Amino acid sequence: MDMNSLSPTMPTSPLSMINQVKFEDEPDLKDLFITVDDPESHVTTIETFITYRVATQTSRGEFDSSEFEVRRRYQDFLWLKGKLEEAHPTLIIPPLPEKFVVKGMVERFSDDFIETRRRALNKFLNRIADHPTLTFSEDFKVFLTAQAGELSSHKKQGPGLLSRMGQTVRAVALSMRGVRSRPEEFTEMNDFIETFSQKINLIDKISQRIYKEEREYFDEMKEYGPIHALWSESEEDLADTLGGVASCLDRCCQATERRLCGLSEALLPVVHEYVLYSEMLMGVMRRRDHIQAELESKAEALTYKKADTDLFQEQRTMLKAACLFRMLLLRLCVEHGQEVAGIIPPQKSRKKELPTRGLAFPTHLKRALFM
Repeated sequence: MDMNSLSPTMPTSPLSMINQVKFEDEPDLKDLFITVDDPESHVTTIETFITYRVATQTSRGEFDSSEFEVRRRYQDFLWLKGKLEEAHPTLIIPPLPEKFVVKGMVERFSDDFIETRRRALNKFLNRIADHPTLTFSEDFKVFLTAQAGELSSHKKQGPGLLSRMGQTVRAVALSMRGVRSRPEEFTEMNDFIETFSQKINLIDKISQRIYKEEREYFDEMKEYGPIHALWSESEEDLADTLGGVASCLDRCCQATERRLCGLSEALLPVVHEYVLYSEMLMGVMRRRDHIQAELESKAEALTYKKADTDLFQEQRTMLKAACLFRMLLLRLCVEHGQEVAGIIPPQKSRKKELPTRGLAFPTHLKRALFM
């Protein structure tokens, strides 16, 4: 089989495989356009952070206007992702770029880092906009339209600290308890995701290491070319040879630079995106297990309560029957004006033998027995 014949349809990212599946009669109409650009650096006495302009154009009726422009920082994107996961625990939320970068790969707040993050944030918002469910989230709408003060007020409307702590404790307890009977299909899916995550993480680490070593090799080779060129000027007998070496080093530098560009643009982002999606899938499976564990816990508690209720009803029925029997005997004694030998003990010992004499009986029961 010719591998080149498959190249036009090979997916370049995890989401592209999903986007390829469309119905023939599905209208390709987009009514929400989002752009993340214009990064700005902000320096305060406490921290330094970057904000990005989020420009939105839409024709949807639920929006108050057709165009919006707000500024958002990375923490705001994290808040949106958390709210989407909370509202849709079993949906695959598009991943965000990590908050911190690998030391030695790129400096924080450098132009390359800011541009890489800007592209990732732009992709994150547009993937949410293209999602059939997430795009209609109220939190997503607030993120796109609310100004900084309004967004802060909206964030404060969430659960308080004690409520979040309670949810965390409950989630930890459910995770420790585990799932008793996970369906086989989810077990197979979970095993596949864990294996895939391990392998793709290994590929990602190897790719990052190759890129780092290639970058170091490129930086060293850039210094050797000018050195040999200067050397050729001072050595007339070796001028041609040293000049050829310098020219060869220059061509090697150009080829290595092209290879580095290919790695940084075509390979590393795609592989790392698969890593992020594998982590998101594992998170979805954990949340699914938490939901099942919570369901099993509530079902178990309901079973115990039902057993207690049945036992109480049985004891109540037995006590009611005993009371009716005693009331019937007392009525017979009153009608005949004498003690029933062998059934009702003498008056003197009645308090000791019949400790239930002082029980209060319902009025309607007394009327039914004595009338």
